[in-house]
Amino acid sequence: MSEKPKIFVLDTNVILHDFKCIYNFQENDVVIPIIVLEELDQFKKGSSLINFHAREFMRELDSLAGEKLFAEGVSLGEKAGKLFIEPGKKFSKEMKVSFEEDTADHRILAVADFYTQKHKDRIVVLISQDINLRMKAKSLKIASEDYETGKIENVEQFNKEVPTFDNCDDSLISKLYQADEGIAAEEFKFSEKPVSNDYFVLKGQNSSALATYVPTDKIIRRVNKHSAYNIRPRNAEQTFALDALLNPAISLVSLTGKAGTGKTLLALAAALQLLKDFEQILLARPIVPLSNKDLGFLPGDEQAKIGPYMQPLFDNLSVIKQQFGRQSKDYQRIEELLKEEKLIITPLAYIRGRSLSKSYFIIDEAQNLTPHEVKTIITRAGEGTKMIFTGDINQIDSPYLDKKSNGLSYLTDRMKGQDIFAHVNLVKGERSYLAELASDLL
Repeated sequence: MSEKPKIFVLDTNVILHDFKCIYNFQENDVVIPIIVLEELDQFKKGSSLINFHAREFMRELDSLAGEKLFAEGVSLGEKAGKLFIEPGKKFSKEMKVSFEEDTADHRILAVADFYTQKHKDRIVVLISQDINLRMKAKSLKIASEDYETGKIENVEQFNKEVPTFDNCDDSLISKLYQADEGIAAEEFKFSEKPVSNDYFVLKGQNSSALATYVPTDKIIRRVNKHSAYNIRPRNAEQTFALDALLNPAISLVSLTGKAGTGKTLLALAAALQLLKDFEQILLARPIVPLSNKDLGFLPGDEQAKIGPYMQPLFDNLSVIKQQFGRQSKDYQRIEELLKEEKLIITPLAYIRGRSLSKSYFIIDEAQNLTPHEVKTIITRAGEGTKMIFTGDINQIDSPYLDKKSNGLSYLTDRMKGQDIFAHVNLVKGERSYLAELASDLL
């Protein structure tokens, strides 16, 4: 006899993370406590991506709506389970002992508890991205799991330095210096075929070279050290990053690394260097208010409220401007770009609806985006647009994302090996010795 389908009870944060989540549980049944709909109602107004997810899920639910949702359940598709909306349930004696407060989390827990007791012949699992709620569930012997869809397995790729190939033939390295167009990859006899647009260091007995693998031509090309808008790379990783940022054949780049490694600065410098090839530069970041407070608690109008969140982006722009005198053409050009709105620094939510054709689009702090949010952004790229995602997966501000589930990790993992994609992990901090020490030790 085959095992009966499982029952998954969903927390609100799972839906806000992925509004299509109900379709990812295969043949198993999905239960949404009624309190989840009440919580979603509080998120439906607003311009941020999380508000968009709340509205989209309610539309999805409306297309499935009917009386059966509350009794028989409705099918989620061929070979899929059913979806149920479950009214609130009374707290069991066990719950009352541990959890006296009548909170939304506890009401969701009560539904999971009810299903666990009612369906002893089936496995009931509470799905939540809230670690604390999962721990509460386990204290009641209710099975609980994180939402795994979109999570990656290999996070080590975000900790590694650029790979080095030792014992290379010095004559090949010499040939690489002489042939600007590169040489056939097969000449190096790598034990494994390089990944598309991979960057690495080649070392021989008496020579070395920075190089990359060009997938379209199947060649190894030497990477030269270039500057962009007077910003010069200070180490191999920054040299590789700038190469990818300036390469017209690469339309999607992800830069990872801790604070101070130069991710955003390099991306912005490259954008200014390539301005003639694009109609506008967009520099955006998601707003993740601290202490779970909304922007409304800040004083002032809209611009005053978002100012503190955008300041790091303006700081990077100031670093570039400081390379030139105030009377210089380059300095004045940046000022003109801001006034003409050809260089736009804005919260990510305000980008929705804008045309992204022939744009150099930099998304900063991308580790605070969900995989679905990243997909939504990329799929809006028009002809001639280049997208750069930067971030530090060890500094995630969202309480419901981690190293494996955030959008930046997901993007890098899924796009690796594609001809138009490149990823560089920046390791060495270049702000100051103090900043580097603090990043490593604190």
